[in-house]
Amino acid sequence: MVSTRALEQDRALIPCSRAKETTVSTGTIKKVLSERGFGFIEAADGKEYFFHRSGIDASVTFDSLMGGEKVIFEIEPGPKGPRAQRVRLA
Repeated sequence: MVSTRALEQDRALIPCSRAKETTVSTGTIKKVLSERGFGFIEAADGKEYFFHRSGIDASVTFDSLMGGEKVIFEIEPGPKGPRAQRVRLA
């Protein structure tokens, strides 16, 4: 029989190759397409990032978002390029 402690030690040795790189950024909501469930954020560095309603922080209601609001978000790789995740009001 293998102890639970031995299993935990084995898991600690397995490298995680799927670790996501994230960068925290600030920006402004540029456009929200509420009927389609997504929008775009213009970051402080001038780049534009896509966000989906599933990437909104629980403290924010997607339907309450409007253009011009200041937000903080994390940039993660997405299927079509970098995207904003965990979007919350600044």
